[in-house]
Amino acid sequence: MTALPPLPYETPATEHDLEVMRGQLGRDMRGVVSIARRCGCGRPAVVRTSPRLEDGTPFPTSLYLTLPWLTLDISRIEATGTMADLTERLAADEELAAGYQRAHERYLARRAEIGDAEEVRHVSAGGMPTRVKCLHAVAGQALAEGPGINPVADEVLATIDGVLPELVCRCDADVDGTAELHATTQETAGTGEGR
Repeated sequence: MTALPPLPYETPATEHDLEVMRGQLGRDMRGVVSIARRCGCGRPAVVRTSPRLEDGTPFPTSLYLTLPWLTLDISRIEATGTMADLTERLAADEELAAGYQRAHERYLARRAEIGDAEEVRHVSAGGMPTRVKCLHAVAGQALAEGPGINPVADEVLATIDGVLPELVCRCDADVDGTAELHATTQETAGTGEGR
């Protein structure tokens, strides 16, 4: 494969980014190479990681989705059985399957730019190239690369408001379902109501 163009949204990862990702994930993100895509507010959305972690562990997911609201939206889509439907479509739709195969090959080439881990050299992410196993992984690729690279991810992301064409910030969205409760508590705190 010829050299790939640079990732269109890639920026260096700062110490602040690492702190933000710790809050997003509830743990330290290991093997960080860069931020492959940012939310509209500037927070990390997709992190680019090394194929081999500091402790020697191979890590095939080199484009890792970290944005909580988008992770939640994609989890909800996964819960509907979409992955099985998409896998069936891959078996029946030659054009979709060919595009997904190209996305797989690009994922491998993109990861090889960073380094090598022989154990996962031929393993991309998300079930590529023959099935859809993790929409988070394929969405990470699509967000990092831009549209037109992974047709399965493009299709899924098109169903989520505020993702395409630009990643609109919803970081303060009601991710845990308690925003209304928090707002009510804030409104009544000074009045003596709700205590």
